[in-house]
Amino acid sequence: MGPGRYRSRYRPHDIDPSLAERSGDRWRYPKMFPADLWHFFPLGYLFSILIETPILLIGLSKRHPIKRRLFAGVWLTACTYPIVVLVLPMLFVHRSRAIYLIVAETFAPVAECILFRLAFGREEEVGRASMWRDFIAITVANLASFLGGEVLNAYGWFGLLG
Repeated sequence: MGPGRYRSRYRPHDIDPSLAERSGDRWRYPKMFPADLWHFFPLGYLFSILIETPILLIGLSKRHPIKRRLFAGVWLTACTYPIVVLVLPMLFVHRSRAIYLIVAETFAPVAECILFRLAFGREEEVGRASMWRDFIAITVANLASFLGGEVLNAYGWFGLLG
């Protein structure tokens, strides 16, 4: 993208001049800037927990009290969402979106399963159906919020935030 053709409302030198790269006779700017990510962050987080929490309420094994399931819907997303939305996009800014999505959508459920196991797992549950049910519920919740975000993005809803 050349000057004036990036999607941000900010000019590159307003953010950080080092974000622009010289490519032949043209300057190439990243597809997004940190300020854009922070602008999207609160609404995206709320959207994610609104999608994921009901799935975890239903999907997590019955050994977990409802308060723990509600807590998991907010806490697990709070742990991984900043990395998925603020860190990884900047690491993959000049790479394909597909690579970013593969890394982000693998990282989130794997990290959340590990965190959930460390916080609420018991030794006698290792390998049992309840442990696998919890991991599947966490993965399905992540996939649902990802797909919901993709649908909203396809219809241009996220463009309304700017």
